[in-house]
Amino acid sequence: MTEVETGNGEDLKGKQGMERVLAATGYSIRGLRSSWQNEAAFREECILLCFFIPAAFWLGQGAAQIALLLMSCILVIIVELLNTAIEVVVDRVGFELHELSGRAKDTASSAVFLSLIQVPVVWGLVAFERFFS
Repeated sequence: MTEVETGNGEDLKGKQGMERVLAATGYSIRGLRSSWQNEAAFREECILLCFFIPAAFWLGQGAAQIALLLMSCILVIIVELLNTAIEVVVDRVGFELHELSGRAKDTASSAVFLSLIQVPVVWGLVAFERFFS
């Protein structure tokens, strides 16, 4: 694999300005594409986001509430991407069972779980304020 294929950032050295921004953007898009192709949870969360985005504009009263609703969902996507990155690195090191590998994966999974819990809490509080205040 070349440096460009690995995305290790070595090819960003010496680049400046828009050239660097474009190269980094390419790595980000490649990461999103890889997650879409390889992670069912990421695909499911992205599909749900397609429903939550218009719902946020319907439910939210004002820009701050809409942003809060949207960002509560986007946070799930961000944490899922970090979870995927941790899982990929652990798997790259080896597939044999190891306590530290298990702890890393379980901890990342816990972060996804907590990010998922905050969505109905945020949406529920905004809905309560809209309909019962």
